Amino acid sequence: MLSSTLADLYGVEHRALIQAVQRNRDRFPDDFMFQLSKDEFRLLKSHFVISSWGGIRKMPYAFTEQGVAMLSSVLKSKRAIQVNIQIIRTFTKLRALFSTHKEILKKLEDLERKYESHDKHIITIFAAIRQLVASPKTKKYKVGF
Repeated sequence: MLSSTLADLYGVEHRALIQAVQRNRDRFPDDFMFQLSKDEFRLLKSHFVISSWGGIRKMPYAFTEQGVAMLSSVLKSKRAIQVNIQIIRTFTKLRALFSTHKEILKKLEDLERKYESHDKHIITIFAAIRQLVASPKTKKYKVGF
């Protein structure tokens, strides 16, 4: 999640959120939080049609699920705690949803593999039947005395 979105949710100024994080930088390793590059931010702006004028002077920060969880130890208001609980619950539901989709995709792949081999067997059976039908008739021999 972007730092600006989190600041809005927590009801604090963006600069106050960043300041609190920077004062506790050791709690936010790179896999908890990172600052977007100019190219990443440009792509984000074009994707979400964000105004290109005004706004920020520094690139925003992006927080992972663990970084959002760590924010609760830095921002100590009651609102921050409640918002943090809701965000963590949302991340948990998303993870469960993605897990369900992975399971469904795996089952589909298994079915596809299973029936793919059936198709090959059916094609082989039809080919054998065609050979039997197309084989030349055997000559009838007259038995003469």
